[in-house]
Amino acid sequence: MQQLMTDFEQHLAVERNLSAHTLRAYRQDLEEFQSFLQQDSAPALRMTEVDTLVLRRYLACLHRKNSRSTIARKLSALRSFFAYLVRQGVLTSNPGELIATPRQEKYLPKTLSVDEVFALIEQQGGSELLVCRDRAILEVFYSCGLRVGELTALNVDSVDLEQDLVRVLGKGSKERLVPLGRQARAALERYLDMRGEAQDQDALFLNYRGGRLSARSVERNFKQLLLKAGLVKDATPHSLRHSFATHLLDGGADLRAIQELLGHASLSTTQKYTQVSLDHLMDVYDRAHPRGRKK
Repeated sequence: MQQLMTDFEQHLAVERNLSAHTLRAYRQDLEEFQSFLQQDSAPALRMTEVDTLVLRRYLACLHRKNSRSTIARKLSALRSFFAYLVRQGVLTSNPGELIATPRQEKYLPKTLSVDEVFALIEQQGGSELLVCRDRAILEVFYSCGLRVGELTALNVDSVDLEQDLVRVLGKGSKERLVPLGRQARAALERYLDMRGEAQDQDALFLNYRGGRLSARSVERNFKQLLLKAGLVKDATPHSLRHSFATHLLDGGADLRAIQELLGHASLSTTQKYTQVSLDHLMDVYDRAHPRGRKK
């Protein structure tokens, strides 16, 4: 069975061109299900002996500790694996086809207001190298709407400072070009001038040892920068990506353009930001309209 899982992972990497992060998630979901099979019955069932009833028992166990979105992802991974086994002739049918996907919770992304973003960025002042680096990171996050993994994967040659463009490698190894704002370009130029020679010459953002900055370090530093700016909010670097999209939409940007900038494969993924803007609009209405003010 381990060989089948390895072959499936190879199929996802080569034929579907999924990212390393997604491959790890698939592998983890399949290994968790295999552990469930070993504990749920004696003797332990094999993947090829799974039926709809076994899957339902597994989902019932997942409901105790996981959100609906997590359960839906794990079920999707199992469906894909069983579909692969059907195509390989290992199974005659996919036991996941008759299992309904859990209804997703309504999720609104956490954002910062324009004033909060400005306060966060402007607070990062100083001439030290790491301070300049953090300022450049915040500027690029907000200017380009990047994911954390996309930002840490940037190389020096990913940025065209003459054309004010950033070449981003997104999910599924899909490339897109994103405009670089004037303030972000200035912050990047200052950081690059200061950093000089580095151990990792390709990476754009480096840690204090001269190697490529990791996503975990970016997230940890972001929490410290929030506190430094006096913003006591449950925000993450991804909140700047959400803020980027929401502020563009509030400013009148076209939803299709925002989809391209964010690198979303589907417009429906981008449409969640319309609800954020509508909530903001209703809040303004409730506070400003004479007949809409809440008592």
